[in-house]
Amino acid sequence: MTLTAWCAIFFAAFVAGAINSVSGGGSLVSFPTLLWAGMNPVIANASNTVALWPGALASLFGFRREFAATSVRSRLLAIPSVIGSIAGAYLLINTPTKWFAAAVPYLLLGASLLFGAQEVITRAALRSSVDRIIEIRQHPEIVKRRWVPGFVFQLVVSLYGGYFGVGMGILMLAEFGFLGFTDIHHMVALRNYLALCINAVAALYFIARGAVSWPEALVMIVAQVAGGYLGAVVARRLARSTVRWILVAIGLAMAGSLFIARQ
Repeated sequence: MTLTAWCAIFFAAFVAGAINSVSGGGSLVSFPTLLWAGMNPVIANASNTVALWPGALASLFGFRREFAATSVRSRLLAIPSVIGSIAGAYLLINTPTKWFAAAVPYLLLGASLLFGAQEVITRAALRSSVDRIIEIRQHPEIVKRRWVPGFVFQLVVSLYGGYFGVGMGILMLAEFGFLGFTDIHHMVALRNYLALCINAVAALYFIARGAVSWPEALVMIVAQVAGGYLGAVVARRLARSTVRWILVAIGLAMAGSLFIARQ
């Protein structure tokens, strides 16, 4: 790998760490950069997961007070998160490389569109949460019924998270609105906690299967930690919408280039 490629990987991970500390979605920068550097798509995805999970730990620490206020029942969503993450990671490792490479442009395209709709989804989740609170007060018996599909949905999101993962946080925010959360900070704290569970379990599985390219992963770990602490200062000066549309543009550009390369 050339010096230019190493510099690009370091810079992309730095930017990803800064973005993840503000809004999430840094993998739309780091993962395509690994592909650009010529890495095997499956190995790139596994290495990216291992490299970026420390950022999820840092994000959870930053919301530790809000997380302490979440209910025990909501924390139990870690159970389907772990199960789904293992299933998704297993599916990734056992997917033929050529199949995953063919799916990557579509995954990036879908994740980019999902980030483009992030604000709409978040607002809808908050509106839904208010409706759920009113409904729960009128009909307390629906609480348990709401959590059953919530657990199932979290299992599906976690499977996607273990397999690819970009954009799963947005899906979880929508889920929390359905379950009746009204405080966006509590929603973000719980999202960070579940994302940590999903990424950590997937990372351990990838490590155990020898699917991680450690030189790139170690460089990205250092860069994304530095980005999380230093780059966030710059990122916070940008409007959240600006960061989001930058991510969307990068994701669409990479997805488009991969579609063209397949022709």
